Amino acid sequence: MRNTLIIFQKELRGYFASPIAYLLMAFFAVIFGFFFYSATRFFILQGMQMQMRGMGMPMDVNEYVIRPLLSNASVIGLFLIPMITMRLYAEEKRSGTIELLMTSPVSDMEIVLGKWLAALAMYMCVLGVSAVNLGLLFAFGKPDWKPILVGYLGLILQGGCLLAIGTFISTTTRNQIVAGGATFGVCLLLWVLDWVSSYETSAWGKVVSYLSVVTHFEPFSKGVLDTKDILFYLSMIFFGLFLTARSVESLRWRS
Repeated sequence: MRNTLIIFQKELRGYFASPIAYLLMAFFAVIFGFFFYSATRFFILQGMQMQMRGMGMPMDVNEYVIRPLLSNASVIGLFLIPMITMRLYAEEKRSGTIELLMTSPVSDMEIVLGKWLAALAMYMCVLGVSAVNLGLLFAFGKPDWKPILVGYLGLILQGGCLLAIGTFISTTTRNQIVAGGATFGVCLLLWVLDWVSSYETSAWGKVVSYLSVVTHFEPFSKGVLDTKDILFYLSMIFFGLFLTARSVESLRWRS
C-alpha cells in the first residue's frame, strides 16, 4: 500500500508540474460554465413565462438545470479522459524510465493502482471545478443536494471505468497521441453502444446496449442509486485494471 501511495503522489504531481492539469480544468470550466449559463437562462425564462400565463406550479431546478448539467459533464469527460490517461505509460516508454519502473521492487498491481488512482484524482479535480457553478444555485435557490451527490457518484464511477480502459491502452504504445486517440475511440464506442437498442430488440442487441456506459449513467443523473449500475462500473474498472496488470507483467518480462 505504501508503494501505491508513492506512485500515486508521483503521478499526481506530474499532472500539476506540467500545464496538463491546468489546461484540463480551464477547458472544463469554460465548457461547463457555458452549459450552466444556458441551463439557468432557460430555467429563468421558462419560469417567467409560466408566471405570465398564470401557472403557479414551481419548476424543479434539479430536473431542468442539474440533471442536464450532469449529463453534459459526462460528455465533456469523454474528451478529457484520453488526455489524462495517454501519458501514464506511453510517456514512461518514450523517456526510457519504464525499465527503471519495471525493475524496481514494486509489484505490478501497486504500479497499476497508483497510476489509476492518480488519474482518477486528476479527473475528480477537474469535476471539482463545477462546484463553483453549483454553489451559485445553492446561494440563490434551494436545489435538492441528494440527487446531486448521486449524480457526481455516477460521474466518478463512469470516469473510473473509462480511465481504467485508457490506462490499459496507454501500456500498449509509446506514443501519447496514439494512446489518446485509441482511448477516445474505445470510449466513444462504449458511449454509442446504446444506439443499438433503438433498432434491435433481440437478445444480442440487449447485451450490446447493456455494455454502454450511458445506459448505466442515466439513473445516476436522475438521482437514482441502483446497485446493478454500481456493479457494472465496478466490474468494468476491475476488468480494465486486470488487463492493465497483465500488460504491465508482459512489459516486466521484456525489460
